[in-house]
Amino acid sequence: MESRRTAMKLTLAGAVAASPVAARESRPRPCARAASDHSSLVATVWARGIEGQRIADLGDGRYLNPVLAGDYPDPTVLKDGDDYYMTHSSFDSAPGLLIWHSRDLVNWRPLATALAKPLGTVFAVDIAKHDGRYFIYIPFMKAPWSTDLASFANTYVIYAPSMAGPWSDPIDMKIGGLIDPGHVVGEDGHRYLFFNNGKRVRLTADGLATAGPVETAYEAWRYPDDWITEAYSPEGPKLFRRGDYFYLVNAVGGTSGPATGHMIVAARSRSIHGPWENCPHNPIQRTLSSAEMWWSRGHATCLEAPGGEWFMVYHGYEHGYHTLGRQTLLEPIEWTADGWFRAKGGDLSKPLRKPGGTALVHGMPHSDAFTANRLGSLWNLYGGVPGETSRIGIGGGLLELKAKGKGPAGGAVLTQQVGDRAYEITVEMELVGAATGGLLLFFDDRLFLGMGIDGTRMTTYRGGKASYWPEPAPPTRHLHMRITNQDQIVTYHYSLDGKTWTRHGVRSEVSGYNANTIDNLLSLRPALFAAGEGSVKFRNFAYRALS
Repeated sequence: MESRRTAMKLTLAGAVAASPVAARESRPRPCARAASDHSSLVATVWARGIEGQRIADLGDGRYLNPVLAGDYPDPTVLKDGDDYYMTHSSFDSAPGLLIWHSRDLVNWRPLATALAKPLGTVFAVDIAKHDGRYFIYIPFMKAPWSTDLASFANTYVIYAPSMAGPWSDPIDMKIGGLIDPGHVVGEDGHRYLFFNNGKRVRLTADGLATAGPVETAYEAWRYPDDWITEAYSPEGPKLFRRGDYFYLVNAVGGTSGPATGHMIVAARSRSIHGPWENCPHNPIQRTLSSAEMWWSRGHATCLEAPGGEWFMVYHGYEHGYHTLGRQTLLEPIEWTADGWFRAKGGDLSKPLRKPGGTALVHGMPHSDAFTANRLGSLWNLYGGVPGETSRIGIGGGLLELKAKGKGPAGGAVLTQQVGDRAYEITVEMELVGAATGGLLLFFDDRLFLGMGIDGTRMTTYRGGKASYWPEPAPPTRHLHMRITNQDQIVTYHYSLDGKTWTRHGVRSEVSGYNANTIDNLLSLRPALFAAGEGSVKFRNFAYRALS
């Protein structure tokens, strides 16, 4: 959406002052991919989980990043006894803020959706627990459909008695123009939110309002001017207390752009009021070469794992697969004698030793028979105004999507995240009324590709618009569609009966469908769409990871 892209540009310039899951196979099967195009990388081997999806836990006491594959950026993680909870920026998805649960920081399962009706585009949030209550602090960016947001960036808060909910409606904290809130309790017992560009505000005891003005509290570490980055862009403050010090972990260098841009830096202070001392070996982590497997690494949360070892959870782009968005990574850190911490994961294309703790069943099925409503955990409406999820009906083996707009760019689009380099998706669809519908790989309203039918002909979409290609598909109101994404090469098939398939006449190479091309921090995702008038009925959505 245009408002979010504008906000991103201002931020870069430094101006922005539960679903049941199938059981995992008893012994994960390895999935090997030779990284021949990455000269500095060895062969990359993941384990296989539900539907053949790649998973980090190798089953032998080691894990291989990412711990959460797919577009799960800006991770915020809360340690709560033996449990860990994580959520991410959900941007234009409705519902938003899917919460994940883990007991070992490697295996994660979906728990609940915290934000039923987003008020705008959701940027990086922060999870906190205080006096037995759980909080999520949310920056809503003003979207074209936002009616009650005063600024282009607006901080709200939701709360709940447990991470599983029920979550409150968003409460306006009357904080404008700032992003990336980070919650902390000072040595004075007061609660604070830190923001991008070194800003801070004190909170009331209940954490639901401000108790003072926004003020400048710190300045993030500055890297040498000749380093190749996207922009200075200090953001994502995450704070924690260990021993005699408060530690403040920031991201600088821009979120995407050059591989070497985004980085993790740290500072510390004995008081929440400063002065803040920058770490003498900043940056804590940074991609040094475009030959590395993980690019643009930043936005870290530091926390203690089961067994006492410490880790950072942060995001990064996978070399050659920017289409998957910013994925969630886990790296061990070590504490030095002088009270600082260092990254010690080394080459993240290689396995690392797992933390302790109990392994939950990781992930969830991406296939959907539409017998239960998985809206929020699996499916999200793109750019939906509050209440617009009412156009979706799910149950009895059917998903019916009420149409709007003239095509995918302005239509009703339902997406889901995937994290595999290669996969196949299939769905059966039927038109109701004067609707157009189909199956897509969708980045945003300006960039997508796929197939649609209107009852008289098939329309092929590429580059975010209808293609010139007149595919000679039969005129029909009922069709089976298949899209295969095999390592960035996309092939379409269609069938009248789901048994005999015709390969579409055009294939596409889609590595350019990414944030650096379109200036939007999303990913290329499977999607269903309905446009025009009437509705589209979908049945038997199937997902299968490919090796």
